[in-house]
Amino acid sequence: MRRLLAVVAAVLFAAPAAAQQFTLEQVRGYPYPSELVASPKWPVVAWVLNERGVRNIWMAGAPDWIPRQLTHYTADDGQELTQLHITPDGSWVVYVHGGDHGGNWPAEGNLAPDPASSPVQPKVAIWIVSTATGAPRELAEGDELAVQPQGGLVAFVRAGQVWAVPIDSGQKAKQLFFDRGTNGSLEWSPDGSRLAFVSSRGDHSFIGIFTSDSQPIRYLAPSTSRDLEPRWSPDGTRIAFVRMAGTGGAPRPLLKLEPNPWAIWVADAATGEGHEVWHSPNTLRGSFPTSLGEANLSWGAGDRLVFTADLDNWPHLYSVPLTGGEPTLLTPGNFMVEFVATTPDHSAIVYSGNAGSDPNDDDRRHLFRVAVDRPGPTELTSGEGLEWAPVVTADGATIAFVSAEARRPPLVAVMPAAGGAPNLLGADRIPADFPTDALVVPRKVTFRSPDGLNIQGQLFEQPNLTGRHPAVVFVHGGPPRQMLLGWHYSEYYANAYAQNQYLASRGYVVLSVNYRLGIGYGHDFHHPPHAGPAGAAEYQDVLAGGRYLAKLPEVDARRVGIWGGSYGGFLTAMALARNSDVFAAGSDLHGVHDWTADRYATTAWRYEKGDLDSARTMAWRSSPVAYVRTWKSPVILIQGDDDRNVRFHQTVDLARRLAAAGVHYEELVIPDEIHDFLRFRSWVTADSATAAFFDKTFGVH
Repeated sequence: MRRLLAVVAAVLFAAPAAAQQFTLEQVRGYPYPSELVASPKWPVVAWVLNERGVRNIWMAGAPDWIPRQLTHYTADDGQELTQLHITPDGSWVVYVHGGDHGGNWPAEGNLAPDPASSPVQPKVAIWIVSTATGAPRELAEGDELAVQPQGGLVAFVRAGQVWAVPIDSGQKAKQLFFDRGTNGSLEWSPDGSRLAFVSSRGDHSFIGIFTSDSQPIRYLAPSTSRDLEPRWSPDGTRIAFVRMAGTGGAPRPLLKLEPNPWAIWVADAATGEGHEVWHSPNTLRGSFPTSLGEANLSWGAGDRLVFTADLDNWPHLYSVPLTGGEPTLLTPGNFMVEFVATTPDHSAIVYSGNAGSDPNDDDRRHLFRVAVDRPGPTELTSGEGLEWAPVVTADGATIAFVSAEARRPPLVAVMPAAGGAPNLLGADRIPADFPTDALVVPRKVTFRSPDGLNIQGQLFEQPNLTGRHPAVVFVHGGPPRQMLLGWHYSEYYANAYAQNQYLASRGYVVLSVNYRLGIGYGHDFHHPPHAGPAGAAEYQDVLAGGRYLAKLPEVDARRVGIWGGSYGGFLTAMALARNSDVFAAGSDLHGVHDWTADRYATTAWRYEKGDLDSARTMAWRSSPVAYVRTWKSPVILIQGDDDRNVRFHQTVDLARRLAAAGVHYEELVIPDEIHDFLRFRSWVTADSATAAFFDKTFGVH
């Protein structure tokens, strides 16, 4: 362990070799914007900017759109700033400070993350900051906030119940009402007089409406179903929501894909009476969508409802009148829709999609606009850049979004709603030593899996390479992700992009593989049979990528490595366990190694077991630990021990197995860090360890 830390220190602090054009700290030092929101009343937007782990809230507005920093936090403390809301009068930005909003489960005791190992226990709390003075203050402990359109209340969730606190009266928070379920998805009515919420009750859930202490909570068309995504109509008289079957019935097959049907309902907010507007076909493509935003349910003008579905094999926008009938496909074509925003007048949708005139645009994101009642999207952005997360200002005149390129990191940008040249905001926040010109432009490549599937990836390499060089396959996690021809819209994968650029700067040839199970290439690619614990079919694509890389004339086939995090860590471990003949070394960040460890632990004792026994057998055969006897290549294992997405025991267990098998492994454990490392220092340490491990194993100096 001491030897590894010494190598890491050399990578971090030693002067770069002549062939190295920049340091890891330089390429990882980009500012990253997120949480972009628009004011409900004014042409103003706010966002969070993460600069080397220091997170702050920024703001800009018409007509000059000059960015202004509101908060002035100074520490790389790993405390998130999320869920930004600008109050209707524009006086405050409300936000959540702290927490892990990407976790699959809470920590024991519902503890907030403490990645800096602070002796003062962190907490998750609602904060506000004045847009005039920039003075922040805490309102109350809680999460999942919703700002009242009129009245000055902030509703939020604490321990599964709904609480509220006035913004500027100095009063303490109090529980707003009691509900027997676990509450979430808070939505104020347009006039602020009522609050809709989801009451989760285990095998079913209701949409509830709270009005006052003197009126009982009204539940909308209660049933044995699971109801979610409540959306108020613009006039506040109705609520649209998604309905799915309650949990129960005969056991569903674990080894076979089955449809997951769903429906859209509308209920009268005054009476609670509801009716079905549309239901999905009982097909695999008709299943509830699992891409970004899921159903993306919203109200359109002319009493129409807009939603996302995969009915034609692609996550597309559809609309349907409240009277029902066949939905209208708004966005035809072989591409996916993400980041959906409704215009203030509800007449159109602005979205990002992997479409455009360039054949490589399926590995990018651009912005489009489409009316809610007819097909025919209008392209708003194009070219070799990437654009995502659009929001439309309250006056409907401006679209704000995040813009990036292959070399330039993401920045907030604004453009006229009708289209036009983007205006980049905050370009001066890119550090002077950021190596923009030294970065490579990745290029799209394709290769075929052993079972004949066409697989795409991005190749990173220095131009005009001579001789044979070490190479690395990168596999993303998720797995519903797609790596792109530029900086990514997920901060986790922007970090991966920076790491791949750094490895390329050191002479490595890097291939990022978009394996099946990922998004961007249609529903069938995203939901293949025999994947994950049901057969790990996606590993074929990773193996094909390794073999493709090894055959390139500039690659030394004896020095091909692999790295990835989370699901990418699983595939890294699988590659080393099953094909050490192809992959000579690996870096496994918080990967899953044994599908049987947790997956079936909560299976209820019941007479009907379905295919449980055969599924357990297949899950073991789909796990890297089943192939430790053929694992020969060295590996570095990296994980934070407060991981709320992959159990830390997965790494502990694998380390014991590798030690018993005599496989060389090294480990880097980051105490108190979570799955998506919250601190800049944690990322630099982990990425440095990965680079140092490959350098040492492959003899790179």
